[in-house]
Amino acid sequence: MAEYRCSNCGKIVTLEEIGLKAKCPHCSNRVLIKLRPRVVKKVQAR
Repeated sequence: MAEYRCSNCGKIVTLEEIGLKAKCPHCSNRVLIKLRPRVVKKVQAR
């Protein structure tokens, strides 16, 4: 599930809350920052 943080109010919103509008449902700001997943990937060194 994709999560976004509003650059204006700082609230975390999900993709389901946003829909196709692409703006914050709390303050109507159009700048949303996609959050990185909390999973840490382990990579083998060669």
